[in-house]
Amino acid sequence: MSERQMNLGVFLMGSGHHIAAWRHPNTPQDGFENIDFYKELAEISERGKLDMLFISDGLSITEESHPSELIRLEPLTLISHLAGVTEKIGVVATASTTYNEPFNLARKFASIDHISKGRAGWNIVTSYYENDALNFSLPNHPEHDERYAIADEFVEVVKKLWDSWEEDALTRNKEKGIYFDKNKLHIPNHKGKYFNVRGPLNASRPTQGYPVLIQAGSSSRGKAFAAKTAEVIFTAQQTIEEAQHFYHDIKNAAKEYGRDPNHVKVLPGVSPIVGRTREEALEKFEELQDLLPEDIALAFLSDYLGGLDVYQFDLDSELPEVIPVTNGNQSRRQLIIDQARREKLTIRQLAKKVAGARGHRFIFGTPEEIADQMQEWFENEACDGYNLLFPYYPTMFEEFVDQVIPVLQERGLFRKEYTGNTLREHLGLPIPQFRTDSLVKTDK
Repeated sequence: MSERQMNLGVFLMGSGHHIAAWRHPNTPQDGFENIDFYKELAEISERGKLDMLFISDGLSITEESHPSELIRLEPLTLISHLAGVTEKIGVVATASTTYNEPFNLARKFASIDHISKGRAGWNIVTSYYENDALNFSLPNHPEHDERYAIADEFVEVVKKLWDSWEEDALTRNKEKGIYFDKNKLHIPNHKGKYFNVRGPLNASRPTQGYPVLIQAGSSSRGKAFAAKTAEVIFTAQQTIEEAQHFYHDIKNAAKEYGRDPNHVKVLPGVSPIVGRTREEALEKFEELQDLLPEDIALAFLSDYLGGLDVYQFDLDSELPEVIPVTNGNQSRRQLIIDQARREKLTIRQLAKKVAGARGHRFIFGTPEEIADQMQEWFENEACDGYNLLFPYYPTMFEEFVDQVIPVLQERGLFRKEYTGNTLREHLGLPIPQFRTDSLVKTDK
């Protein structure tokens, strides 16, 4: 039995990650905002003893957007509900540091951590869609590196706000009429380049100290931010060699920031498709591919390449040698370009691949074959577990939970029962120490 066990989260995205998921007969076409459907997926997640479920977000759309992004429930609202219909599973929502205020997000995530009794996580994003700015009364989207500079300060302010109250500050002594200890309430009084926030927060310290901090940047600036800040890192690699390089790069960078690399969990996205044979699993995928209109796949690829109009090229040729740099999602754009070069894919072939899981890795096979492929990366320092993305829900997800999870459990690679109650306990992460640095005590 392996002493080290995988961390597993599931990335819930409406009817599924494949662009054509909503057309499949085994999934509801309104899954993107059907609360009963999300509740069913949360229950499956908890039945599989997964660490967490994750909800992504975006702040602008176009007519070519993924159906799961055209119409979607607001993530913090959604996980608040899902926390109430589950008992153990961690609930993670995406929220942008570019188009929010630190006080509001600190308060919301603290509230969700209390509501869920310590199961909240924040997926920190800087937002990469250029059009996001137009929905927030701004003329332009900030430049890539400046977005990360804003994020650095934003997260620091949020942490200070979460540390407004010491854990035992609220005495609530009815006999003496003393509600709190004034010596244990602190005012952040943050004054910085991007934010001036006095505080304190009108929510007590979160149950977990801080909700778990998650990040998914893989550009050089994104990796530096993740190594400094993130406790879980979502990433996307296609080969074990690429994954090992990223894994060691992040762990070493975390050490340089004085952090314990064991407290930085690397979870690449993977899209498993289970069949009685590998051939049957591939047939399931091709069934979805047949539902995919080519023009939608090509438009989606253009978007991921930073707005490059792929129609200007021969669709049965490979990508051009030079592709303009974008102010959007640089790491995912590069991953897709690298995959196209490595596999010598035509533009048409690449579009169909990207439509399936947006650059994430597919694995096909029997439950044992799926487990083999997951085990190989896990035991060879390519990951600490996985962020699971299924082409459509709920069938493919249920097949994984009912068929692959038992194999991983029998091999000692994954838990058979929850041993803790909080997301930090599931992930093996410590509660952050209360920080009094840069905080000011209240006047007595």
